[in-house]
Amino acid sequence: MRICVYCSSSSAVDRIYYSAARELGLLIASRGHSLIYGGGHSGPLGELARAVKAAGSRVVGVIPRSMKEMGLAYEQADEMIVTESMAERKAHMEQNADAFVALPGGFGTLEELTQVITMKQLNYVSGAIVVLNVAGFYDQLLSHFERIRRQRFAGPQSCQLYHVVASPSEALDYLESHRGVSLRSRLL
Repeated sequence: MRICVYCSSSSAVDRIYYSAARELGLLIASRGHSLIYGGGHSGPLGELARAVKAAGSRVVGVIPRSMKEMGLAYEQADEMIVTESMAERKAHMEQNADAFVALPGGFGTLEELTQVITMKQLNYVSGAIVVLNVAGFYDQLLSHFERIRRQRFAGPQSCQLYHVVASPSEALDYLESHRGVSLRSRLL
């Protein structure tokens, strides 16, 4: 399975997020999957890629040309796809992944997560989406998602668009057991 992971590239975040990224990367590789991700070398994002690579699995980075030219790319990736924009980067990851995981991250991660949820709601992607809620990082966002449903900005079925877990092992267990279903009812 080609697993797309969204997460932070900030080197300033707490070590717990590095640990979760490393554990997820090792599990992706040990269970025979590959990684498609934002292509960076720093922060938990880089830790994730290094773990997948060190454990012997394939790493595909997707990075905008401007970021590559700034020296932000993980050069040890098995493949580095260079795009002209962030929109092209996200589209490539969405179109080429079988499943998606969001580790904690900043505004970019939040945008990627909400976009892939929207793309699933509209039937543009079918893979499972997992929110890896390390140390309760996403608690307030998930509460806001519930408010969106409660106030009918999204249908009651919208909570089925993504699955929330607390650990990397739960994330992989869910992805491996997930079977895609029609999402038409989730638009209501």
